[in-house]
Amino acid sequence: MKRPEYLPASNFLKGVTFWLLAGILLLLLLRLFSGETQREEISYTSFRQYVEQNQLSGTIKLKDGWIYGTLRDGRTFKTFFPELGLLTEFLNQHQVSYEVVPISNFWPNMAMATLPVILIFILLWFFINRQVSAEGNRVMSFARSRPVIPSGKNRVTFQDVAGLEEAKEELQEIIEFLRDAKKFQRLGGKIPRGVLLIGPPGTGKTLLAKAVAGEANVPFLSMSGSDFVEMFVGVGAARVRDLFRQAKKMSPAIIFIDEIDAVGRQRFAGLGGGHDEREQTLNQLLVEMDGFQTDEAVIVMAATNRPDVLDPALTRTGRFDRTVVVNLPDIKERESILKVHTKNKPLAPSVDLSVLARSTPGLSGADLANIVNEAALLAARKNKSQIEMNDLEAAKDKVLMGVERRSLVISEEERRIIAYHEAAHTLLQKNLPEVYPVHKVTIIPRGRALGLTHVFPEKDRFIESNEYYRNTLISLLAGRAAEKLVFGRMYTGSENDLRMATEIARKMVCEWGMSEKLGPVSFHQQEAVFLGRDLVQQREHSEVTSREIDEEIRRILEDAERKAETFLKEKREQLDLLAKELLERETLTSEEIDEVLGVKLEGKNGTGKNRESRADVA
Repeated sequence: MKRPEYLPASNFLKGVTFWLLAGILLLLLLRLFSGETQREEISYTSFRQYVEQNQLSGTIKLKDGWIYGTLRDGRTFKTFFPELGLLTEFLNQHQVSYEVVPISNFWPNMAMATLPVILIFILLWFFINRQVSAEGNRVMSFARSRPVIPSGKNRVTFQDVAGLEEAKEELQEIIEFLRDAKKFQRLGGKIPRGVLLIGPPGTGKTLLAKAVAGEANVPFLSMSGSDFVEMFVGVGAARVRDLFRQAKKMSPAIIFIDEIDAVGRQRFAGLGGGHDEREQTLNQLLVEMDGFQTDEAVIVMAATNRPDVLDPALTRTGRFDRTVVVNLPDIKERESILKVHTKNKPLAPSVDLSVLARSTPGLSGADLANIVNEAALLAARKNKSQIEMNDLEAAKDKVLMGVERRSLVISEEERRIIAYHEAAHTLLQKNLPEVYPVHKVTIIPRGRALGLTHVFPEKDRFIESNEYYRNTLISLLAGRAAEKLVFGRMYTGSENDLRMATEIARKMVCEWGMSEKLGPVSFHQQEAVFLGRDLVQQREHSEVTSREIDEEIRRILEDAERKAETFLKEKREQLDLLAKELLERETLTSEEIDEVLGVKLEGKNGTGKNRESRADVA
């Protein structure tokens, strides 16, 4: 029997010895209670001679093909008989008393009765010895974490991470410290104990952590935030202790906690109090990171896309000293990311990744990887040997605007309404200053949208003016204004436009100070409950101010819709022409729109970081 790795040698030998002795004792007891004594085995011929000479004493027994009896001198014997009928005839002839004993099922019955008991004892012994280890009185071993040491072909390094140069530079210090700690300690420097990676989903936070482990080539203990919280009380804190205990044994080492907001949310939210299991886990994590017992050779890395809900004690200096922001990639980084994801894929000579990078502003690395994968699947469905540019364009449209639903049956009247709606958006986007140029407009249903106008900026833009937002509101409400102008009624297709416009107008008034009436004041909005904030918050402005905010938001939206109606009345001929072309072609690119409107082409397709896709859901 091979000793399990988790069981110490002394306990293993004691357990094996105990069960061997128990088995021997059980066999002796079964032998004792079976009622069988030692008998002399004789031949059937000798038995017949004893019967003929009248040497038998008492009654003989016939059992399971054997004859059991006693001689007059006290000796016991047994012998095998060939046939019961001939034997009984012979015994009756010599007037020998005999008893036929039914066939016994003692041993099979005994085995069936004792085998389940033995199996239960074996299972109990196995689980008890598994749960009790030599590291202390840890009753449950849920906290066990297997360290992952990067090696082999699956090793990830910084060469596999495109872009994010600033983040790499920040993390390079940690790698150098793990390789040579004396380099920093010579000047009295201390390496950060914790590094927090924050950024939108899909930007490569987990990939960066894997690359750090691959570059440093040290033990890498990885767990997600949800792994700490279980239904059993105290398991989360036990897992934290065990995780850091293992890391200290393997020092220098890296601990990586993905989605740390699952256990690091702000405490005392008004529900659960200090006895909440998540808070106990967080308290233990705080102690391990910077308590009485510290170990500078263990570095904690964590990733989250919700840094606003983390507990301040977790993000203070001494725990997560350094915060690395992983933003959405710019145009150069997008091109680098596309090169990484197309490295092992056959591309046609006509493919230009720089063009694709310019037309995908605001997309994360995960989105770009999805576009490349969708293009490969689309090319495979068409039995192509290479991925062509039109495959990448089709995949990009699918990711940005959704899947085409050509099977959806739409009446001609509804198609006409959708065409005028999207034509109005396009016409305003083409004529208003500072707004993002139109990339593509379609009346083909995609996803949940019946029609869609896709716009993105000409260059990277990080701040916007009040003029941009006011013109954006006019463009958003242009579809609704066109419906009232052409058909004399309003339709449900403006639902998403109204939601986006109201959100922008509220932020203009409450957050960005772009209201002339209310002035440069920020009106704090109450945080959502259960995100680590107090259950009840004090209102920061009066009822009168709230009414003024609502009135100002309504005034801004009504003014935008009125301007959209005025503009569409002046450009009614162009609106009709653009709607007619949409009904015929269904999809128009920026260049095709300019041709329809008679506009001189000046490279309207720009590039930028933030994208905006407007979908009109009926």
